Amino acid sequence: MAAGPKMPEAPDPGGGGASSHSDPSKVWPEAWHPLLDRPALAELLGHPLAGAALTEMCRLLPPHVAVHSLRTYLLADACARTHGTAYDRVGLLAAAAFHDTGLVGRAPLGRGGFPLRSAQLLDHFLARHQVGTARRTALTRAVREHMRPFPARDAGPEARLLHFGVWLDVTGRGERQVPGDRRLLAGQAPTPWFAVSFSARLVACGLRRVLPGSPVTHR
Repeated sequence: MAAGPKMPEAPDPGGGGASSHSDPSKVWPEAWHPLLDRPALAELLGHPLAGAALTEMCRLLPPHVAVHSLRTYLLADACARTHGTAYDRVGLLAAAAFHDTGLVGRAPLGRGGFPLRSAQLLDHFLARHQVGTARRTALTRAVREHMRPFPARDAGPEARLLHFGVWLDVTGRGERQVPGDRRLLAGQAPTPWFAVSFSARLVACGLRRVLPGSPVTHR
């Protein structure tokens, strides 16, 4: 991936997840390992909020959707580094981890659909980890708006980057900004036919208001 300046991250108090001394190969699914070895993710594995977000992602999402979320973060980070964009690294990882969680479970979805549900789940997670209101607002907005065709004009860096990563991983849009990264990540952590199967699940979610075959129980 393109090199760039080290991005600032705001510290967080406490939280669960892997410690700085954890061996990722013993903590996270094997399919994640090639992506967790990428510097942009490896640098965050000792952060409590990052570890807690990954733990929730592992618990909530089907394996191939979780891999998509990791690729989304790495593509967003590559874009930020290419353009020298400062952003909340740990916060964006949490947003990427939660951005599709609204697709699982059996809770009814309202007007905001699964992105709003995902944003609500992220907000509850961040609140439990004592993340401040302003930061929570920026990150939940990123998740709430990630399915828009284009980011809003007043969207912050986290919203723009999450949007970029999601759309690039699923559709290939924006590939010229980080040439080769999508193919590289897909080769390291492949999810064959992901775009087709994910689109079908989105349609089914809209019709049934839930993700078919989800292992998650009623909320």
